[in-house]
Amino acid sequence: MTKTLERKVVLVTGASSGIGEATARTLAAAGHHVILTARRADRIKTIADDLSVAGFSAEARPLDVTDGARFHEVAEEVVTSYGRLDVLVGNAGVMLLSRLDALLVEEWEQMLDVNVRGLLNGIAATLPIFQSQGSGHFVTVASIGAHQVVETSAIYSATKYAAWALTEGLRQESEPGIRVTTISPGVVDTELADHITDPEAAEAMRTYRAALIRPEDIANAIKYALDQPSDVDVNEIILRPSAQRP
Repeated sequence: MTKTLERKVVLVTGASSGIGEATARTLAAAGHHVILTARRADRIKTIADDLSVAGFSAEARPLDVTDGARFHEVAEEVVTSYGRLDVLVGNAGVMLLSRLDALLVEEWEQMLDVNVRGLLNGIAATLPIFQSQGSGHFVTVASIGAHQVVETSAIYSATKYAAWALTEGLRQESEPGIRVTTISPGVVDTELADHITDPEAAEAMRTYRAALIRPEDIANAIKYALDQPSDVDVNEIILRPSAQRP
């Protein structure tokens, strides 16, 4: 359990399932106050209520990360309520794999909107708060796709490389007191792959997902980064199944 003086106010995007939900549950159980955000308002409310009944500190605030104005609104509401915001876990993302010649342009645009513009909206909404406080921690959930490209992953990998590059640039530009971490998971047991509409990509993903790690494994890595002393900045963690090749 986190000591009272170390308790942090943490906002998690994409907290309705998968890595986001696991992160919210793990950090709440560690003693932090967690704000769960996602588009699925009913789902995050159920999770937050579950955590509250268990004696942990959590709440739900609906948020579509592609809505910059709403992101600012939520961040300001959190500061008004608690006097600060300590951590932004930028986890919201979509993975709509397909070959480029499938020309699923709307899906390309959706990945750019959520994975890149959504991340930028989070930075724009919270960076001024962190600067004003003189402290804060950005945690971006990227992907192994930020480090490698396979058939069907060109656009997804491009968005995750962008997420990695934006976060690394933010780290270099941030003043002392603001920490920045990129988490790059390999194959994780989440619902992301369930939304792939391209038959060829969906079939390839079934083979690729023969070895999986749990969302809780990623959540524990995020907790590790948050738990370090304030003068220690964990810049990047790559996690994948030990059986994953490549």
